[in-house]
Amino acid sequence: MWKKIRKIPQEAVGRVTSFLKNIQTDERGLSGVVVAILLILVAVLAIVLIWGFLSGWLQELWEQITSGASTIQ
Repeated sequence: MWKKIRKIPQEAVGRVTSFLKNIQTDERGLSGVVVAILLILVAVLAIVLIWGFLSGWLQELWEQITSGASTIQ
């Protein structure tokens, strides 16, 4: 039992290193990874741009709401 438990970290390291070696030599899936990273980057940039455009408008709208709150009785 203890022999198996002692072998777990060694097997994990071996599997990770073999996985990384396969990724380095395998050129088929590399373009898919690049496309996924670029799509994520484009989505994050779009969210940042939309937030940049809307933040000023939302701030003005919030100021109008809070300034009108004092007149409500």
